This record gives sequence, C-alpha cells and structure tokens, in this order.
Amino acid sequence: MPWLHPTIDLVGEIFCYIFALEFLFAHPRQGVKKTPTPKPPMSDLTTTIQSAARSGKILPSSAANILSLLEKSSSPVDAASIRELAAAENWTELDNRFFRTIAFGTGGLRGKTIGLTVTRAEKGEPQPLGRPEFPCTGTSAMNYYNLSRSTQGLVAYVKEYFAASGRPGKPSLCICHDTRFYSRQFAELAAKVMTENGCDAYLFEGPRSTPELSFAVRSTNSQAGINITASHNPPEYNGYKVYFEDGAQVVEPHASAIIDRVNAVESESYQPLPAAQQGRVISLGAEVDEAYMQRLETLPLDPELIRRENSLKIVYTPLHGVGAVIIKPMLARLGFQCQGVTEQETPDGRFPTVKSPNPENAEALTLAVKLADETGADLVIATDPDDDRMGIAARDGAGKMTLLTGNQIGSLMAWYRAKLHFEKGILTAATAGRGVIIKTFVTTDLQKAIAEKAGLRCVETLTGFKYIGQKLQKYEEAIPADLRKNYRDLTEAETRKLRLDHSSLYVFGGEESYGYSGSDFVRDKDGNSAAVMIAEVAAYAKSRGLTLTGLLDQIYGEFGYYLERGESLTMDGAAGAAQITKLVDSYASTPPGEIDGAKVVSVQNFATDTLFDVEGDRIPAEAMLLITLADHRRIAVRPSGTEPKIKYYMFAAQKTIGGKSFTPGELAAIKPLVAASLDRLWQYLKADATERLG
Repeated sequence: MPWLHPTIDLVGEIFCYIFALEFLFAHPRQGVKKTPTPKPPMSDLTTTIQSAARSGKILPSSAANILSLLEKSSSPVDAASIRELAAAENWTELDNRFFRTIAFGTGGLRGKTIGLTVTRAEKGEPQPLGRPEFPCTGTSAMNYYNLSRSTQGLVAYVKEYFAASGRPGKPSLCICHDTRFYSRQFAELAAKVMTENGCDAYLFEGPRSTPELSFAVRSTNSQAGINITASHNPPEYNGYKVYFEDGAQVVEPHASAIIDRVNAVESESYQPLPAAQQGRVISLGAEVDEAYMQRLETLPLDPELIRRENSLKIVYTPLHGVGAVIIKPMLARLGFQCQGVTEQETPDGRFPTVKSPNPENAEALTLAVKLADETGADLVIATDPDDDRMGIAARDGAGKMTLLTGNQIGSLMAWYRAKLHFEKGILTAATAGRGVIIKTFVTTDLQKAIAEKAGLRCVETLTGFKYIGQKLQKYEEAIPADLRKNYRDLTEAETRKLRLDHSSLYVFGGEESYGYSGSDFVRDKDGNSAAVMIAEVAAYAKSRGLTLTGLLDQIYGEFGYYLERGESLTMDGAAGAAQITKLVDSYASTPPGEIDGAKVVSVQNFATDTLFDVEGDRIPAEAMLLITLADHRRIAVRPSGTEPKIKYYMFAAQKTIGGKSFTPGELAAIKPLVAASLDRLWQYLKADATERLG
C-alpha cells in the first residue's frame, strides 16, 4: 500500500510472517494423543493443491502456505483437514484459511480458531459447549503452532533484554486469558513454552481482564505479558496481545526486535532447557485481585457524594466474559447498588445470549435494559469479554433507557474529572498546565474543548491504547530517577504528587471505541476503572436531579453540540483483503477534492506526512487519512488492524447560534440537523467507495 510507511510494516505486522501451522502439543490438558499417528502420503494432495492453483481455483499464496504447512507440520489434523477440504473442492474455505499469514495489528494477534467449515479431524472427540477438539488449521488462523512459535520468539527477546539489563535471576512474563474457546489451553501452552525456555510464568488461575493483566505485569515487575483474548469479536475468534514491562501493549523499539526473534524461530519444536535452568509457573489469583481493587478504590474523586447518593441503582452485565470478577464486588465496596444479569454472568465462549458480545451494540444490552426497566435502575453498564471496553445505557428525560456512544461516555467522564480535579484542589490555576487529557485523533473534539477551557493539555494519539500507555510511561520517566525508584510500590496519592510536582498529571484518557482510563496504575483501557468512573458521574448527575443524558445536554450547552458517527465496510477473506488494499491505495493516490458538496480544505496522510503532537513528539506513521471539509466536518479513514474492515470516522459540530450559546430548545432543533449532515456524508462515502472499487 503506497500510503503505508515502512515502520508500520514492523509495528503492524509483528507476526505477519508467521506460518500458522497447527501445533498439536502432546499435553494432557490439551487432549492431544501422545501416540504419533503416521501421516498419509502427501504426493497426491500436493499435486491436487498445485493443480488448483494453476487453474485459478485458489490463490498462489494459499497454495504456497498449504504446501509449506504440509511439509513442516507435526499434526495429523492439519493434513487431514486440508485433504478433506480439497476433496470437497471447498476452495473458498481453503483460500480464507491460507491466503495470508496471521497479522499483528492495533489489537494484537487475532484470527479464527473455528473455521466456517469444521473438518472431521478438527471436530475430534466431543468437547464441552460443543467446541471442536482442535483449533482451526490454516496460516491465517489462531492455533497451537502460532502460540508456540510466537511465544518462543517473545521469550528469546525478553531473555536478551533481561540479560542486557544486568538483573539477577530469571526474567518473568505474566499470562492472562478470557472465557473464549481454547483460551485456557493457549495460556497453558504459552506458560509451558516460557518455563521450558528459562523464564518464570505468572499464570492467572482463571479468566481475568485485560487491564488486570496490565496491572499484574507492573505489580510483579515482569518483563512482558500476554493476554489470550479476541476482545469483542465473534465466538470463532481468539487472539494474543503482547505487553511489555511498563504494562502497555508493545511499541517500538521492542516491536521490531520481537519480529526478528519470531522470524528466527523455524518450528514449533524446541529443545527444553535442563530442568535446573527452567523457570516455574506461579499462580496468580485473589491477592492480585485485591491489590488491583485497592487501586480502583482511589479513582472516585468525591467518595462522600457516592455515599450520600445511595439511591442510584445499577445493572451490570459482563456479556459472558470476565468482568464480573472485579466490577460487581468493586461497585458494592464503593457503596453502589449493583445487580447482575444472571443469564450473562456465566463464562461461556459461545456468548449464547447475544448476537455479538460487543457493549456498543444495543442488542447486546437487551437483557440488561429489560432488568433495569423491571427494577427501576438508573444505569446499565456492560463490558466486553476481556473487560477492557465498557458501554452504557442511561435514562433520558422521558425515562427511557438510551444507549450512549463511546464519544459521549468519554466526554461525560472527561468533563466530570476535569471539573473535580479543580474543585477538590488537586489542580489549581497555577498547576493546570501540568494536567493532561489524552485522546485519539478519531475521538470527539468535545474532549479537546473541555481540556482547553479548563487549561489542561489535550494530547492526541494514533488509534490504539498502546500510544496512550506510551505517553504515561513518558510521564513516569520524567520524574527524577531517585524519586521514582519504587514508583509502583507507592500509594496513589504519592504517585499523584510526584506526577504533579515533576511531570504531568493524567486526568483522563480514552478512545471512541469504548476504551477509557483514569490513572496510570493500568496502562491499557480499563473496563473496571470505566465502570467506577461512570457510576460516580451518574451519582453526581442524580444529585443534581439529572440523568446522564440530561447532564450531557448541559455540557453541550456549555461547549457546543458535537456529534460523531462511525461506520465500516466489511470485506472478508482473500477477496476482501484485496478490496481493502485497492480502496486504501485509491484514497492515497486520488484523495477527494469535494465531499457531499463541501470543498476538501486539507488532507493529512499519517503514513507519509511528518507530524508532531502538542508535546513535540513525532507521531508514528500510520495507515490513516484525515480529511477536513470547508464546512468543518471531518472524516478519518483507516483499515482496521484487527478485523477485515475499512473504518470511517465522521465528525460534525455546531458550537453556537449567531455567535451565542444555544438554549435547550435550540439544542433539540440542532441535533437532527447535525445528524442529517453526517448521514449525507456517509451516503456519499459509501457511493464513492463503490465507485473506487469499480
């Protein structure tokens, strides 16, 4: 893609060159038979695949990946699955499984563990919840080979990094997993690879959240961590998120170094170190939960308000994921009334009560809203399966439960936390310049307006919370070394003072895709922190006789009405990947001059332009275009790093009427007009995309 910068190939494709050959690890917990099964002759199958490629039935890349897997795989399931699909002439399925190698994007390594067609070999023996016995065969799939080889590469780099630091003992890594199919098996395999290659592995005893993994990496002083999760993707997906010692997802220069080590691993097989040199598996559980919850207790800025406003009722659902481990007991500890959705509290990788376990979708909150209406609850909170994203529904002026967008949720928390930091004397007019709100470029500009009016710095980053985590590490390192020697062991009040006196005080951060955080003890988006913060804002609103939607309207009255709309075009499989490439190439080579009747006044190409943020830091190259129109509407376009989609972010705002703030009545009239302008914008962009694709 001409608008991709070379460095993005390094960060965005850590595992892009991994041949995802399925790995059957002879381990009792993974149900793999220890007696090797002889492979059938490959010559006929090889001939069939080569012939299919010559006749155009499958892509050349698919054929190459299939033949490589047949040559190198130690798994009889791989050959049997390919043979079965080829015999059925299911070339589409083979293309979708083999057209590429699995890639590492903004959310990490992610792919299918269950194919659209499940072969007899993959189905194997009956498993709980109807799961196939073995993960999906294919180089674009998540399976044991990917886990083994990528973990070997990660361990190799961690050991080199640890040795160079001169620290005694063995390096350690933390491992966490969600409730998805194969998550526990993948986590245990990763722990085995780590320990047999000379590292200690901190493995959570059961499913835990992504933010708790980030916290655990920091609290155990580990050098890295992984989380086995596919976030809010459908049940047939799983993934592998890589974290470094700061607790944030890996960025440069470590990203490139990990690429090199992974690419140097030729096989899933390795020779374990002698027993005396191996690491050990260390179980993590309640003790980390408690330490994490003690930090979460420091997030409310007005605990007395929560105690006074004890009539607020909350309904919470983890959508069959891990969130209930922390959120329900945490809200209860703080004094909130919280009731769970019983049907969705059971961990279940099928996510059987929803079409998609995504808290930004109204359908996923159906049962929670129903319970809220039955019990008279004020607020519904939902988190995705790995509990890093949070969505909510709140009552409007008419008492109806209404879903809020990620931009609206973040703006409510940004406004409240900025306001309370000054009211509580944490920040003053003299120290306001040390306060910072961080958001991504594709997050609403309302948060920038809130920050600027309060005198705070608003720092914008690329999409991906790892860039917010990178900023937090920069602020930590700005504290004099002698004062931050035991930074992670200090209380929240102590670290806050250090940040305020010597660096930058993080007030709030987030992204439009329902990810938020409110302090630096976690370096990723945090559904647990978000639940605590939005519950406090809801208590504040109720203490003023308002709902959250009513409070949001008051914020619009002060700052102007901002509206955003996110859309995407999904293009699955091999053919879809080619379409996405064609479309982004077209935008780069022929950017639009006019959109929906409005002249394009600027186009920023984040892949090729040299850009800096407000702190003077160079913005890494990224596959994204940011287009500004003469009428002040904006569009951002970027391919997803984790899904087969191209994403569109649209922004519009009306700040005044005739240069004056508008009344509540005028706001009601403005809302549909601004929404209509974004609808026209999307209709234009869809038609333009169709034309560009020919």
